[in-house]
Amino acid sequence: MATPRPTEAPPGGPLPVALDAMGGDHAPGEIVAGARQAAEDHGIPVVLVGRPEELGDTGGLDVLAATEVVTMDDDPGSSVRRKKDSSLVRAAEAVRDGRASAMVSAGNTGAAMASALLRMGRLKGVIRPAIATPIPQLGSHPAVLLDAGANAECTPAMLVQFAQMGAAYVRARYDVGRPRVALLSIGEEPSKGTPLVKETHALLGGLDGVTFVGNVEGRDLLALPADVVVTDGFTGNVALKTLEGSLRFFMDTMLAVFGADDEAKAAAEVILPRLAPLAAQFDPDETGGAMLLGVDGVCVISHGSSRARAVVSALRVAHDLAGAGLVGSLGRAVAPA
Repeated sequence: MATPRPTEAPPGGPLPVALDAMGGDHAPGEIVAGARQAAEDHGIPVVLVGRPEELGDTGGLDVLAATEVVTMDDDPGSSVRRKKDSSLVRAAEAVRDGRASAMVSAGNTGAAMASALLRMGRLKGVIRPAIATPIPQLGSHPAVLLDAGANAECTPAMLVQFAQMGAAYVRARYDVGRPRVALLSIGEEPSKGTPLVKETHALLGGLDGVTFVGNVEGRDLLALPADVVVTDGFTGNVALKTLEGSLRFFMDTMLAVFGADDEAKAAAEVILPRLAPLAAQFDPDETGGAMLLGVDGVCVISHGSSRARAVVSALRVAHDLAGAGLVGSLGRAVAPA
């Protein structure tokens, strides 16, 4: 096992990304493997946060020791307060204290949010942070859905801020000059939806710096006329999980059909190479995970089943957005409110 070194920024170089090495279904092995690959193949500075004796060969990466682990079954709020020496809490503190540029975790989503909020703090003017999740779009950059689960109940003012933060996010990540914003509802007409949706619709029409394209429905999520889709966290999480399950079912069905008999297998040899590039666009390992917007630091939450490739993607996103000054852009976006 490599000997852990104290974490420090390279002279004149970027700060490392603090990676929760203990979070996720395949931690710490796949997490460490992803960290090493990100450092060796992409030059991303990484500091591993966790129990040094369990990390194995870190490839010389810096290690920030943490003796406790927040498990997937732990209550998010109480575990963060109780387990003050957990890898999640120490990663968030590294960002707060200026020892890391961003944090990444594939662990307990609620605990990752709580640790970021409690240790980094909320950006001035932000009512509630939100989870922004990329939604793949064929032939284009992903759209961003928020909130994807942080706030089950919202107000119109919160949804307007989600639109502002989502727009700042796609500007920084996808270089979109004037983002198009849509509101998730049960019909395209402004009169459709709950009182929350109808009131938010009226407010979004006057939002500066974006183009409001109106309501979209669940069927539009994979062919959106927008860069940002806004909704409350309950609806957003249900929509996201439904989309993920539908795509998984479709892919499994296709593979079953292609393996049904010799004729289907022969057809698959021709068709699958053409489908592979399209399937890659919907691979969650390529998206880099979700972003918690509204806290005073960059926080990327990867999916719990992340393996090394997904960890590399998450680290790249965190490193790039920290370097692009995402937090400052978010602060300026919500300042007028």
